[in-house]
Amino acid sequence: MGRNAHFQNEDFIKAVLTIAAEHGPAAVTITAVAEAVGAPVGSVYHRFPSRDVLMAEVWLRVVASFQEEYLAFLEKGDGLGAALHTPRWVRRYPVEARILLMYRREELVAGDGPESLKFEVQEIARRLSDGVVAFAARTFGRTGREEVGRIVFATIDAPYAAVLRYIRLGKKPPRAVEDYLTKTYDAIIGGSYEDIQ
Repeated sequence: MGRNAHFQNEDFIKAVLTIAAEHGPAAVTITAVAEAVGAPVGSVYHRFPSRDVLMAEVWLRVVASFQEEYLAFLEKGDGLGAALHTPRWVRRYPVEARILLMYRREELVAGDGPESLKFEVQEIARRLSDGVVAFAARTFGRTGREEVGRIVFATIDAPYAAVLRYIRLGKKPPRAVEDYLTKTYDAIIGGSYEDIQ
């Protein structure tokens, strides 16, 4: 009969976030994580074969949590809420926001990480795409490139661009960002095609 695991994956992931909060993501090492949890270094390597895999797992958890809330706004028909979710989330979770900048989805899928990780990344991308397309259908009655593009720009691209500088500087986005994003959303989603062409 196998032994019960003394440490759980969640213990190591929480340790990563704690270290990153105190010293920045660059300070996260396998040794530092093991020390924070009080586990042998081998216990970390047993679950995560490298620092990159560990950080990618943390990134995946953060993305999934962020995206779940974003998609909940779209499912309720609240596109503006989805757009404003980004600056509000970054203010609540500044450490997690910095971790989000560590990877791009395409890099993880193309990299040499575990296949299970690649599958999860692709599933997250699929759920995002499905949610955006469904919202475009409800908003515009069509799901062509133009309609989906407007949703992506107003609720993903513009909010990301608006907070990126603040994340890199380690600062929280000011409330004014929400006003700018509201105006952007109204112009892109609320306006007619002629208004933006």
